[in-house]
Amino acid sequence: MTTPDTDPDAAETTRLIDETDYEVGQDNIQTQIGPFGLDIHNPVFLIAGLGIVAFVLGTLMVPEAATALFESVRDWLTANFSWFFILGGNIFVLFGLMLIVTPLGSVRLGGAAARPDYGYAGWFAMLFAAGMGIGLMFYGVSEPLSHFSTSFAEGAGSPESWAPLSGAEGDAEAARRLGMAATIYHWGLHPWAMYAVVALALGLFSYNQGLPLTIRSAFYPIFGERVWGWTGHIIDIVAVFATLFGLATSLGFGAEQAIAGMDFLFGTGDTAENTRSVFGLSYNNPLLNPEGEEIGRTGAGLKILLILGITAIATVSVMAGLDGGVKRASEINMVLAFLLLLFVLFVGPTGTIISTFFASLWAYVTNFPALSQPFGREDANFSQGWTAFYWAWWISWSPFVGMFIARVSRGRTVREFMIAVLLVPSMVCILWMSVFGGTAITQVVVDGFQGAAEAALPVQLFEMLSQLPLATITSLIGIILVIVFFVTSSDSGSLVIDTITSGGKVDGPLPQRVFWCVFEGLVAIALLLGGGLAALQAMAVATGFPFAFLLLMMCVAIFIALKNERKNPTP
Repeated sequence: MTTPDTDPDAAETTRLIDETDYEVGQDNIQTQIGPFGLDIHNPVFLIAGLGIVAFVLGTLMVPEAATALFESVRDWLTANFSWFFILGGNIFVLFGLMLIVTPLGSVRLGGAAARPDYGYAGWFAMLFAAGMGIGLMFYGVSEPLSHFSTSFAEGAGSPESWAPLSGAEGDAEAARRLGMAATIYHWGLHPWAMYAVVALALGLFSYNQGLPLTIRSAFYPIFGERVWGWTGHIIDIVAVFATLFGLATSLGFGAEQAIAGMDFLFGTGDTAENTRSVFGLSYNNPLLNPEGEEIGRTGAGLKILLILGITAIATVSVMAGLDGGVKRASEINMVLAFLLLLFVLFVGPTGTIISTFFASLWAYVTNFPALSQPFGREDANFSQGWTAFYWAWWISWSPFVGMFIARVSRGRTVREFMIAVLLVPSMVCILWMSVFGGTAITQVVVDGFQGAAEAALPVQLFEMLSQLPLATITSLIGIILVIVFFVTSSDSGSLVIDTITSGGKVDGPLPQRVFWCVFEGLVAIALLLGGGLAALQAMAVATGFPFAFLLLMMCVAIFIALKNERKNPTP
């Protein structure tokens, strides 16, 4: 396969990829199973698919052993490699900012004549809904409140404390600033830089160099023709596992929060009397062993039903395709999220929220060097339990979000792309955290309301909303947002995984997309049953770790490709 639309004589000496014999889909297996046609990449689909099936079955058969294994893997990786995650995150941010301010930013994805396929509104809605949705709903109140509480508490800064940096014991205003700075650090530039690296690499090598839209293509300048062999197979398989488990983590969080919200609004009975239920199904009641010791809580069946129901909706959305399903659901979600944001901003403590936004932004800037320091940290619980987990989670999402962003970003310049993908969403996340987290902290400091601070993580959003007017309506909107974010993440992820496992084809047979959509739900169910949120966190860290090395190599490949593109632009 020669590079696209270039002068053949010039291509021999000037193009980064002069010529490759690889044809998209040449290693694919095309077959028919009953009425269903398949077009799958051999061996990526087979190894990834069988591996994930085996994982689901093993986790469901031995959940206790799986829980112990998941927790030990998470603890070992975050304790020993938190420095690597933090250092890598810093490199991605610096790399993205460098592309904005240097001449390399003038390169256009798809060549000089390419124009965007989507307007700014649709483009931004899709990348934002895919990249952050469920996380913002789950952590928008809980994380600022958690960092504030640990920073303010007695003993903040001690080795046992979970406070960021040295905390601010007894100083409510300093604890607010530090808590918001730590939250913004986790939701601002760093995660979007990780997404941007993968998206830019895929866009460059697919649209400008004519290679398949799959992860292995980004490594052509480093490995050459070996990317079409086992080197590339391993890269794509790692990307599939990272994507699936990163998505499952978010879907698990979404299921936990949606159920908690339903219990908050519609739950009946009393947990203490073992009679709590939601829609007639037992939820959050103690599970006792024969000796009368509590070994868990009821509600697994309710979570499974919710995941299955949402997965079914996501499957319908996948069948509608990128424009008919994903784009429409993303835009609906952006409107609902924006309305909820405005409601809390204007009905809540508006003046305090606005001042919190600017104060938080400045606190982020001033604390950034300390928060991003990879070595010599004394706040081990924070840097390992929060930051290292987050960076691994974002990295595990980066193949999925990166490929999805690449698919909808053709025609943008690198500078325009980086500003939109790196800076604009970061500002929106800062605003979101300032509105929701700032309101919750104000309720504690000014009103003395401890309901959100003392609630479980999935319930804190609803406790905060309960202190504002129209609490039932806004809480219901919150539940709907979680569910629709769940759907957009699931169907977007299915499209991306199917692209990887079909050798870079973006129009693979429908049954394949349905297969991956179903298995995303099954993996989330298996992880919830095999260890709950700890298992979800563990698999995100375990799959994000190897992919972090690939992201660092992608930066090198992007730099090589952009330098070549500046000298020899694609028409």
